[in-house]
Amino acid sequence: MEEPVALVFEDTDKLAKGFSEFFMKLLDQKEGDFNVALSGGSTPKIWFDHLAENHRLDIDWNRVHLYWGDERCVPPDNNDSNYGMTKLHLIDPIQIPKTNIHRILGEKDPKEAASLYANVLLNNLTKDSIPIFDLVILGMGEDGHTASIFPKEIDLWNSDELCVVATHPTSGQQRISITGKVINNANSVAFLVAGENKTERVKEIFDDEPHAAYYPASQVKPIHGTLHWFLDVSAAKLINDD
Repeated sequence: MEEPVALVFEDTDKLAKGFSEFFMKLLDQKEGDFNVALSGGSTPKIWFDHLAENHRLDIDWNRVHLYWGDERCVPPDNNDSNYGMTKLHLIDPIQIPKTNIHRILGEKDPKEAASLYANVLLNNLTKDSIPIFDLVILGMGEDGHTASIFPKEIDLWNSDELCVVATHPTSGQQRISITGKVINNANSVAFLVAGENKTERVKEIFDDEPHAAYYPASQVKPIHGTLHWFLDVSAAKLINDD
């Protein structure tokens, strides 16, 4: 794996614009379907709004297939649903075929939902034994978690399964998450991280501090290419600090 690339933007609006350019460049470089795993969270929501407002008509949405890296175990119309957030901010404003939307069924029994989604990935994205996304988009929590793999359950990162059931350490809410072997097998992986509350985690990961190994976000090491971090200035302000 090459060294991660940090791209720093003045604010989240400019981050969303920069990531849109990156996204469309990847799309232009790929023939046929483009399969992307989406993230929940406030920064992806800003990006969704930017896409819907500025690129609704100049992206061939017939080629784009939407998947999710994780989902809360709630119905799709629940306010906590990652799919629901994406539907409101991206899917509803654009014209994308319903057959291109592959959501995690968070309303089902968690183990069943994880198994069903693993089968979706295997059937749609597998050439060998591990699914290959064209792009996996990730966020990072202030505890260093990514997707829905949390530090207290970091063993799930190395699970033999494609999708696992995780538990939020504070709320106890169950979630479905893809695992490390799926994330690191993608052709491209990108973090979208903003906010001063992420500053310390970003620095620890970029400095490769020993305890950072317990942060699932530090385990994102794609085997096919470069990891990109799209950061605002608040999140990035310590990574070049001497």
